[in-house]
Amino acid sequence: MSDAETIQRLRRIGWRGDALPAAGRQLARVVAQHRAGYELHDGEKLFNAQPAGHFLKRGLDPAERPAVGDFVEVEPGRPPHILQILPRRTVLSRAAAGERYQRQLIAANIDYVLVLTGLDGDFNPARIERYLSLVEDSAARPVVLLSKPDLHEDAVSRIAELRGRLPAGTPIHAINGKDPASVAVLAPYLKPGDSAVLVGSSGAGKSTLTNTLLGVDKMATSAVREHDSRGRHTTTHRALLALPSGGCLIDTPGMRELKLTGEENLDLFADIEELAAQCRFADCGHGGEPGCAVQAALASGALAPERWRNYLKLRDEREEQASMLEARLRRQRGGRPVERPHGHRGQRERE
Repeated sequence: MSDAETIQRLRRIGWRGDALPAAGRQLARVVAQHRAGYELHDGEKLFNAQPAGHFLKRGLDPAERPAVGDFVEVEPGRPPHILQILPRRTVLSRAAAGERYQRQLIAANIDYVLVLTGLDGDFNPARIERYLSLVEDSAARPVVLLSKPDLHEDAVSRIAELRGRLPAGTPIHAINGKDPASVAVLAPYLKPGDSAVLVGSSGAGKSTLTNTLLGVDKMATSAVREHDSRGRHTTTHRALLALPSGGCLIDTPGMRELKLTGEENLDLFADIEELAAQCRFADCGHGGEPGCAVQAALASGALAPERWRNYLKLRDEREEQASMLEARLRRQRGGRPVERPHGHRGQRERE
């Protein structure tokens, strides 16, 4: 097979480069990770591979190991071995649970993050804002999907509420995940060569939507609980799937915890940041201080209290995670100071 034919084959799994590895190595994409190793795809077939020894070093940052969506160089053999991760153009990650700072990769080399939420009991604008805050740091574009519009008597008002909370221009689509005609609206995000990752709570309908996009019932589905609209984890691991449209979709298990990494800009709340910049005092605590633009907006109804509370929660969490990240980097650099990802305003009255 010629280099041109090999590159064309790799285009099926989202490869955008024009160069191939040196002789004796092949290029493939990570489609799944299991305890026993990795599952890769070379644009033509699936095969299993093991990580090279340097990926198994104790204490290695998990973000430096292969993740679903990565393009990797592989040494053929029995079994094949992953030798190198190629540079990632986008990365969606979160902070792992626990007291020590650790970043957990959700997906790599993605163009869109499809955030799926049910319009039933799963609907939670604050959680959607949290998802979008994580997406900000990924270099991918967020797309909000609202499933099960028939299960809420006033779905229109819920959609309008969400549009009022999210930045203008954020794509929001109400879909029936079982109906191919309804999910056709997602075609612009799943074009040949594009990759998307599907995230959301258990029971939101990720597996159902994935099956509809695939055109076959490949992913297991289950019913949700009536009292909270949550379901069991029918998807147990991240998996990259080639779609008939020519795009690639990474399906993920429902995530119960979404911790910020500490490097988010929270551009999602740029309007609140602009309000805070209008306060009389630069160190305004937005409580009872005179000339507080934030409190004035809350009093007039221009700023919703729920959105303000969620901003404070995410801002404080980001600062806590940023401090943990700084401490980790300081340890790695032998105690030398490191620059904080986010600065702080000085304490002075604005001129």
